[in-house]
Amino acid sequence: MKTLPNHVTLIGAGIMSATLAILLKELEPNIGITIYERLDQVADESSAAMNNAGTGHSAYCELNYTPQLDDGNVDISKAIKIAASYQMSKSLWSYMASKQYIPADFIHTMPHISFVWGADDVAFLEKRYETMKHHPFFSEMQYSTQWEKLTEWMPLVMLNRDKTIPVAATKVPLGTDVNFGSLTQYLLKHLLKLPNVQLLTQHEVRDIAKQTNGTWHIKVKDMVADSTIHAVSDYIYIGAGGGTLPILDKGNIAEAEGFGGFPVSGQWLVCTNEAVVAAHHAKVYGKATVDAPPMSVPHLDTRIIDGKQHLLFGPFAGFSTKFLKQGSYFDLPLSIDIHNIIPMLSAGWHNLSLTKYLIQQVSLSHTQRMDYLREYLPTAIDDEWVLEQAGQRVQVIKKDAEQGGVLEFGTEIITTADGTLSALLGASPGASTAVYIMVQILKKCFATQMQSPQWQAKLLEIIPMLHTDYNNHYDQWLQWNTDSNTGLGIR
Repeated sequence: MKTLPNHVTLIGAGIMSATLAILLKELEPNIGITIYERLDQVADESSAAMNNAGTGHSAYCELNYTPQLDDGNVDISKAIKIAASYQMSKSLWSYMASKQYIPADFIHTMPHISFVWGADDVAFLEKRYETMKHHPFFSEMQYSTQWEKLTEWMPLVMLNRDKTIPVAATKVPLGTDVNFGSLTQYLLKHLLKLPNVQLLTQHEVRDIAKQTNGTWHIKVKDMVADSTIHAVSDYIYIGAGGGTLPILDKGNIAEAEGFGGFPVSGQWLVCTNEAVVAAHHAKVYGKATVDAPPMSVPHLDTRIIDGKQHLLFGPFAGFSTKFLKQGSYFDLPLSIDIHNIIPMLSAGWHNLSLTKYLIQQVSLSHTQRMDYLREYLPTAIDDEWVLEQAGQRVQVIKKDAEQGGVLEFGTEIITTADGTLSALLGASPGASTAVYIMVQILKKCFATQMQSPQWQAKLLEIIPMLHTDYNNHYDQWLQWNTDSNTGLGIR
């Protein structure tokens, strides 16, 4: 896109759309923005507190970000990138809080702990720690196999545990818990105070089409008035979670041909005993079982939601043909067409073990889920935990020259050749890296503007580390991280 659009349209009122809208209004205060949301309130799908882990993903405790290689070494390259991306998000949030645009009560200090048992996993965790501790991003990480120390870190986890089984844990005290639902609401509330911004809930985008003059025609269903709106926009961002793929299909976006989606749902066990809830204060992540998707990495998770402490365990994976938690059971079958049927069939064939895993998870009884929980919390009592539905995620399936189609567990940015439309597919680590992802979209879709002195000055005010290579300037990055933590009350 060579010229700055007068008006942009964002589809979906979650953390991603809110982040892009904030950046655009800070960079270009006069730009017009319309946000369409199909539900009756914002941040009620993927961004809602109970629909995601709420972990500020810094790769402190998430073992799936640090795979062990065939030679026995641990690869921490993905962990470093995720940690840097999260620092960029904290920078924006700290900037917004410093301007008193938003409060900072959506984020809380929460220790991040990795916990494993058994000789093989203990050896892996020690190797991971020895690799990570030398990197400045992870220099505060602590490691222990001592029962007394681990009891100090996570007393409920160690209570009544079999002492004949070797255990180990790492801990980073300044991890975070983030209520992305509240954060999204704060960002959108601020946006609505600015000129030329409108948010339309209970408005579902039914179709998009590129016009000959380069603009986009958008067909929107007003679900309250039961009427149809026809709008025009210079630029569209589709951040509708699982609803993104169907919109791309309706718009006949060439760059999206061949993409498919595989929905994976989640469930939490939620503790109802307030004494137990109060006795645990950490995010304790374990190792995922073989063939489990990344969103199913087990964790015993302290959450602060609307000022109240909660204790969750999970998520347990499930399967639904819905692409959204509040979607339709026809979402998956209707998403299959001539362009993506081969990649989807190929991905399915190469991931039969994942299908088996999901079937096993869906068939679990409450007693079986509790037995799984007791691996982390030996004293858990069945009647003190209830099952609640978590979010719905759509894992990306895309063409592959060798396998026909592959199942991806990250995020995928789709952009049209002319830069007038972009969309986000996928899941983990998602919300925590929202700022990094949106900067990539700005670079692709607003390339000319990104070179302007005005935009560069403002971006560096908001994200001072934007152009500084963390591989060669660790001290600066650590200082910026400290500044952001201070601004957000993380201490």
